[in-house]
Amino acid sequence: MQLIFATHNRHKLQEIQSALNDAFQIVSLKDMGLNEDIPETGNTITENALLKAHYVYNLYHKPCFADDTGLEIEALNGRPGIYSARYAGENCNFDDNMNKVLSEMHNSSNRRACFTTVIALIINDKQYTFEGKVKGEILSAKRGNQGFGYDPIFQPEGYTISFAEMSTTQKNRISHRAIALEKLIAFLKTIKD
Repeated sequence: MQLIFATHNRHKLQEIQSALNDAFQIVSLKDMGLNEDIPETGNTITENALLKAHYVYNLYHKPCFADDTGLEIEALNGRPGIYSARYAGENCNFDDNMNKVLSEMHNSSNRRACFTTVIALIINDKQYTFEGKVKGEILSAKRGNQGFGYDPIFQPEGYTISFAEMSTTQKNRISHRAIALEKLIAFLKTIKD
């Protein structure tokens, strides 16, 4: 089965392809010739995932899914949340975002945080959502060079290493995206069977 993944993020694409193996053919927005950014105007992670999925479905009328992820930090009242990708400004990069968080957390003893991913699937004119959450804490400095986004400053509960210090295989077993993806895959198998 071919599924359009509503993303331009090659890291996300690689992570999801790796988790899916060859069970499904994943096609990116670039493969579809769509290079524009999809507006994310929702007030929640779920709303943004659904907005992106509907945008792509309305263009191509093919099974598609989109995800949205947010890092919610207790001491920052849930920020960066839905603004995680552009927390340091519109043209920021991963380092800019992490540096802003580290700066804001400098004097905080409460380091608790949670990564949430919601995957929105539209198939056979119906929409479904799948959520994954991982609790952890924000480190005081970047550690590791694997992964992307906030991985170097996020240490998941029960581990002594950051997401960026884990192999892709290890992270794919426990990450927020992996949990949401597992739910998506389980659902897709019920359709495929």
